[in-house]
Amino acid sequence: MADKTDTEKPGIGASIIETLKTIVYALLIAGVFRTVFFQPFWIPSGSMKDTLLIGDFLFVNKMAYGYSYASCPSIRIPRLNIDIDAEDFCGVFKGDNGRLFGSAPERGDVVVFRHPVTGQDYIKRLIGLPGDRIQMRGGVLYINDVAAPQEPAGTFVEPYALQGPQRQTPRCENGRPERGADCEKSRFTETLPGGVSHNILNIETQGSDDTGVFTVPEGNYFFMGDNRDNSADSRVPRTQNGVGFVPYEDIVGRADRIMFSSAGSFMLAFWTWRSDRFFHPVN
Repeated sequence: MADKTDTEKPGIGASIIETLKTIVYALLIAGVFRTVFFQPFWIPSGSMKDTLLIGDFLFVNKMAYGYSYASCPSIRIPRLNIDIDAEDFCGVFKGDNGRLFGSAPERGDVVVFRHPVTGQDYIKRLIGLPGDRIQMRGGVLYINDVAAPQEPAGTFVEPYALQGPQRQTPRCENGRPERGADCEKSRFTETLPGGVSHNILNIETQGSDDTGVFTVPEGNYFFMGDNRDNSADSRVPRTQNGVGFVPYEDIVGRADRIMFSSAGSFMLAFWTWRSDRFFHPVN
C-alpha cells in the first residue's frame, strides 16, 4: 500500500472548518470596515429631494465626526426576523453624549443619524447648531432671527408613479396628476449662514411652514429635510414620528457622494438605473 503524502487533499471536516473560518474572517473585516470607515445607506423616502432621490445608494463617512455607540452597525433583515441594533453591540458606550476622536458637524452637512426614539437611521440636512434659534415663518427659514435667503430655481419635475421598494407615489404641488404624468414642485435655492447653498422644494402651505422658535440645546443639533413639506424632522417634537433635537452621540456620519442610483423597486432592474447620478457629490 502506498504511503500517505503531504499532498493529499484534506478531509471534508477540515474543508468545512476552513470555509467557516474564511466566512468568519470576512464578516469580521466587513464589520470593522462598516464600524470604522463607511456604512452603506439606501435612500428610502423622498424627504431629501431633490438633493437625494428614492433609490440613491451612498456610503456614510463615519470618520467625519469621530465615533460613538451609533457607529456600531445595526443588522435588520425583516424577512429573517433579524433585528440587531447598534445598542445591542455598543450600548454600554451610550449616555455621555460624547465621541471618540470627535469633531463637530458643520451647518449644511447632509448627515445620517439614529432616531432618538426608534433607533432607525435617518438622513437630513444639519440646520441648527447648539445655541441657535430656529424658526419657520411663511415657509422661510430663520436662523437666529435672520432669514436664510431663497432664490427661485425653477420647477422640480418627476413622474407621478410608484417609487422605490415601498411603492409610494410622490406628493405634488399640482395636485394628483394621472399616473405617469408630471408631478411638479416649486424649487428654490436656499443659502445658509456660512455660505452653503442647496435646493429646497415646496408642495403646499402647511403647519410646518410656520413654527415657534426652537432653541437648540447644548450638545444637540437641529435637522430638516430639503423636501420641506414632506419631511418628519426636528420641527416635530421627539416621538415615534417626530425627530426633535438630535444628541451629538446619535450622529452616524456624513453623506458625501452618491455611488449608485435606481428608480426601480429592486437594484437589478438595470433599465431603471439613473447613471447620471452615479458618483454624484452630495451638496
